[in-house]
Amino acid sequence: MKKKIMTVFGTRPEAIKMAPVVKQLIADEQTTPVTVVTGQHREMLKQVLDFFQIKPDYDLAIMEKSQSLEQITSKVLLGLAPILQQEQPDLVLVHGDTTTTMAASLSAFYHHIPIGHVEAGLRTWNLASPFPEEANRQITDDLTSLYFAPTDLSRQNLLQEHHPADRIFVTGNTAIDALKYTVNREYHHQVLDQIPDDHRLILLTMHRRENQGVPMVNVFRAVREVAQADPKLDVIYPVHLSPKVQELAHQAFDGIKNVHLIAPLDVVDFHNLAAHSYFIMTDSGGVQEEAPSLNKPVLVLRDTTERPEGVKAGTLKLVGTKSADVKTAMLTLLNDDQQYQQMAKAKNPYGDGHAAERIVDQCNQFLTQDII
Repeated sequence: MKKKIMTVFGTRPEAIKMAPVVKQLIADEQTTPVTVVTGQHREMLKQVLDFFQIKPDYDLAIMEKSQSLEQITSKVLLGLAPILQQEQPDLVLVHGDTTTTMAASLSAFYHHIPIGHVEAGLRTWNLASPFPEEANRQITDDLTSLYFAPTDLSRQNLLQEHHPADRIFVTGNTAIDALKYTVNREYHHQVLDQIPDDHRLILLTMHRRENQGVPMVNVFRAVREVAQADPKLDVIYPVHLSPKVQELAHQAFDGIKNVHLIAPLDVVDFHNLAAHSYFIMTDSGGVQEEAPSLNKPVLVLRDTTERPEGVKAGTLKLVGTKSADVKTAMLTLLNDDQQYQQMAKAKNPYGDGHAAERIVDQCNQFLTQDII
């Protein structure tokens, strides 16, 4: 008898990383997949679903302008409950560290349904950074029955918290799986028409709640100064839809000809612009995993990272948000080819592109054992 496995996700980054798992579940003969999206992100989520040709069975459509964490949590709990009652899945899969993930895990726990956590075990050990993601993933792991750790360090973090060793599986990260679908050598984007062939391109992303305000202003100041001083440098910044991020970005960069503020990108555009870039600056978690597969150095615009494997491998550099530190790191990569090559050629510690296969295989093994 087929086992019913439900996936629940709600943001664009979750969708990118869960899409390979959903595709694998659909192809698997042992499972009946049920896909639920919460709509914590709306248009950005739809772009990913359309590209991967995933049609959700349920859409909670919770997104409202300037909604609070409390609103997201309560709407996911209330919206998911009747779906769980109706579908009675054998396992609920969640991803990472969003508020959707935490609330969906809590809902499944209330309904006595086992939880599988994709990208389990990431830690900064600081509940304030990133906020609220660090708390979300710790809460989720406390409720989880099956842990899919992307790296051995993530596994060690889970063991340190006394989670059962026989329920933890190192799978690699599904972000690497997604790149197999998206990166195309023949790719073109209209913003590239504005950048001469002899210019170097920096791809910038910055949106996290804890960075909105002074940290973001400081980073933008450093980027502006470096861009203004180098006419053969271009910066592409897909600006998050958050009104606060939009306001700060336009204040910093309007009138700077070689800083290109563009709308948020779909997954194909983002991955391919990343592949065209010289290096990447980001406060995103997923980008820290994707860029090493593209041989792109990453300057991490945060004080902590739950992905220290990339820092240890040398492909990521944690630079924080102080203007002077960010500017120094940028200029080092632009002017020191040895430093650049060391980062660009560092070994990717995040997987081989077969994580989704391992995850579905372990789900099937788990569901055929009488240990749930």
